[in-house]
Amino acid sequence: MRYLFLPAIVVLTLCHAIGARADEVTLVAPGGMRCAIDRIKPDFERKTGHVVKVTIGSGGATHQQVVRGEPFDVPIVQPPYQDVLDSGHVIASSETPLATVPMVVVVRKGAPKPDISTPDAVKRMLLAATFISYPDGAGGRGGAAGVSFDATQTKLGIFEQVQPKVKRIQGVSLMQLVTRGDIDVAVTFSSEVTDPDVDVVGQLPREISVPTGLVGFLSARAKAPEAARALLSYLASPDAATAYRACGMQPGR
Repeated sequence: MRYLFLPAIVVLTLCHAIGARADEVTLVAPGGMRCAIDRIKPDFERKTGHVVKVTIGSGGATHQQVVRGEPFDVPIVQPPYQDVLDSGHVIASSETPLATVPMVVVVRKGAPKPDISTPDAVKRMLLAATFISYPDGAGGRGGAAGVSFDATQTKLGIFEQVQPKVKRIQGVSLMQLVTRGDIDVAVTFSSEVTDPDVDVVGQLPREISVPTGLVGFLSARAKAPEAARALLSYLASPDAATAYRACGMQPGR
């Protein structure tokens, strides 16, 4: 597989070269990219003159949009994505790892932070909690964070025990449950935690929760192919890496 990692000077040269022609480029991405895209989009638009139209949704729903061939110039998906490649709707050789995002445990600001340093500690924390919340990953169209944490509970052998105390909810509302004290802990992608009234306890141990990758492609039917190529390159640039780190993500694979 060939990846589109371009030095910053190449990205900027490409951007200036197409700057005279402003196009609208469409981007679809899962919710874990929202924070980074909010930072990257205005810089890209200012440097290139292109306008980026962004669609953000749950990991499962946006993934299916790409598989169905909905008209996006640059889709971002999470593994596994063999069905995306098989669909023929993306250019396989354009596969570009952008960043990885870990799952984190969140509590109300100032609340005691549970021990999550080992898988056994996470297991004890979950079993001791009264209420837990995390995104809904059910049905193949839900949040990738929910799918990931369902798998974590299964690895720990406590899925059935934990489910009766779970409140599944997405996005900003998840943090509101934490700040109101309705739940003991929330678990979600680090990039989804933007509320100043919560504290991040830390990442789940890798033994039970491997960070989720975010990978960009060029659409096989991009309406603005040059602008799409410039956007994908910028999403893998050092400037984008700064945005990923600011959102609790790790650039690259």
